[in-house]
Amino acid sequence: MFNDIGPLELVTLVILAVLVFGPDKLPKVIQDVTRTIRKIRDFSDSAKQDIREELGPEFKDFEFEDLNPKTFIRKQMDNDDLGLKEIRSGFDLKKEMAEVTDAVQGRDAESSSASTSSASTPGGRLDMTKKPEKAAADDRPPFDADAT
Repeated sequence: MFNDIGPLELVTLVILAVLVFGPDKLPKVIQDVTRTIRKIRDFSDSAKQDIREELGPEFKDFEFEDLNPKTFIRKQMDNDDLGLKEIRSGFDLKKEMAEVTDAVQGRDAESSSASTSSASTPGGRLDMTKKPEKAAADDRPPFDADAT
């Protein structure tokens, strides 16, 4: 609940509480706050239990944390009923990328001696930059009669 509060912030909160409530009233305030938190937890637990009873026996394993989309997806991905673990283990991105890289490098060696040698750079790589084509002097830009 308080995972993002650091030690300096915690000390600052304690000093602020002592200054606001005073050392005499601080223990009473802490007891009141803990009692209120305990009542809220009891209320939410009883509400959850009432909802589970109203939903029926089909939802006896229902957890309200599953309503969080991240938790729901994580739980479904860990579920082996769909066979997702085999799919996930069968798809190795590094292996696929290595195969693609090998295929491209193999094609570079063949294509550098072929007709596309003018497009390759001296380092043996293909030049993927788009170069503008020179328009002929008598070529006119396309004309759309409906646009004018």
